[in-house]
Amino acid sequence: MSKVIVIGGGAAGMMAAIFAARAGHQTIIFEKSEKLGKKVYITGKGRCNLTNACDLEELFRNVVTNSRFMYSAFYGFSNEETIAFFQSLGLQTKVERGQRVFPVSDHSSDVIKVLEQELRRRRVEIHLNTPVRELLTQDGRFAGVVLQNGSKVFADAGIVATGGLSYPTTGSTGDGHRFAKALGHTVTPCHPALVAVQLKSEYPKQLEGLALKNIEVSVTVDEVLEQEPTETLEPADKNGKAKRTKSKKRKLGAELYRDFGEMVFTAKGVSGPVVLSASSYMAPELKDYRFRLHIDLKPALSEEQLDARILRDFDEARNKQYKNALEHLLPQKLIRVIIELSGISPDKQVNAISREERKALVKLLKDLSFEVSGLGDYTEAIITKGGVQVKEINPSTMESKLVPGVYFAGEVLDVDALTGGFNLQVAWSSGWLAAQSIS
Repeated sequence: MSKVIVIGGGAAGMMAAIFAARAGHQTIIFEKSEKLGKKVYITGKGRCNLTNACDLEELFRNVVTNSRFMYSAFYGFSNEETIAFFQSLGLQTKVERGQRVFPVSDHSSDVIKVLEQELRRRRVEIHLNTPVRELLTQDGRFAGVVLQNGSKVFADAGIVATGGLSYPTTGSTGDGHRFAKALGHTVTPCHPALVAVQLKSEYPKQLEGLALKNIEVSVTVDEVLEQEPTETLEPADKNGKAKRTKSKKRKLGAELYRDFGEMVFTAKGVSGPVVLSASSYMAPELKDYRFRLHIDLKPALSEEQLDARILRDFDEARNKQYKNALEHLLPQKLIRVIIELSGISPDKQVNAISREERKALVKLLKDLSFEVSGLGDYTEAIITKGGVQVKEINPSTMESKLVPGVYFAGEVLDVDALTGGFNLQVAWSSGWLAAQSIS
C-alpha cells in the first residue's frame, strides 16, 4: 500500500484524496484552513455551480488557457462522470440556464458534506489547521512534507492542490506556486481572472445594482501602449533547432472578446457572467493595451429595426417630453444616463426630435461604451490566471516531469476557464487523474 499526501482540501484536493483512497492508498489531507472546501462553499454565490452539462467539445472551448492539456483529464473524468459521481454520493443535481449544474438544494454546503462523508468513509486522514511548509525530496523524487511546526511526514506520492491566489481568505495564498518553484518548476505570470471590470466613468456609480439581461458585451483595443515585441523560444524541432517567434501587436480597434448574456453595474464598473469572462481575456494584456468595453443594449435588433421601434414609441408618446418617452425601451435607472449621453434635452417634445438625434440615440443604444481603467484584485477574483507551467507536467498523469512522485491538480496549474462550472470541472478532473495515476 502506498502512502499519499494531498496538500489542500479544496475541490481538487478532496476529489484526489477520495480516488487515491478508493485505489487502496493510505491517504492524508493537510489543509491549512479550519475546514475543507472553503472556496467551494462560496462558489456560485453559495449555490455551487459544480459543473456544466454541455458536450465535451463545448467543455474544451470554455477552457481559456491550455485546454489541450486537459484532454486526458476530461476524457477520463468528464462532466457526465462528475454528475454521476455526486449522484452516487446521494447529492441530487439540476441543470439550469446555460447548462449550469447545481445541487437541487441550492446549498454548496451539501456538496462539501457528501465529499467529507466519502472521505471519512474511505478513512482518509484529515488534518485541518495544518499548513505545509515545504516538500521533501530524496534521490530526485518526492519523499514527504515538512509541516509548519517543523515535523516531517514521509510518503510515496504527494498531490499539490493548494489553489492559486484568488480569494486569499479561503487559504489560496500561492503556497503551491512556492512549492513548485522550489522543485525547479516555472510558474507563469499570475493575474486575477473572472473578476469585475473597472471603468473610467462616473456613470457606473449612478447605475450601481442595475442588472441587464440579453445584452451583448464586446471588448476592443482602445490604445496600444509602448511595448517591445515579446520573443519566445519554441520547443526544438527534430533537427534540434529551437524556433524564435515574436508576438504580434494587436491593432487599434481590434476586438478581443464578444459574448451575449447578463451583466450588472457596480460602484466602480461592471460585473456579471459576460463581464467576468471578458476579464479573463483582458487580464494578461493590460500591460500592453488600454481597452474599451462596449454594451449593445438591444442585440436582437439591427440599427434599422431599433430605429423603427423607437419611431413607434415616439409616435405613441409624441406629445410627451423626451425624458418620459423611453420607459418602454429601457430600465428606469438607465433612462437618465442615456438621456444625458444622447445630448438631447430631457424637456424636448418628442415630436420635435430630429432624425439625426434619433439616429444618434440608436447608435448609443447599440454601442454604450466605456474606457476600461482596470480589473478587480485577488480578493474578489473567482480564479487565478497563470500557475505551474503545464509543459513541465505530464498531461496523461498530472505528475511533475521534473520530480517523480509529485502531482499537481486544480487552480495551482496554469489552466483557467470561463464561468459556468468549467473551473470546478478542471479541479474535479485533474484531481481524479492525479489520484488514478499513482501506482
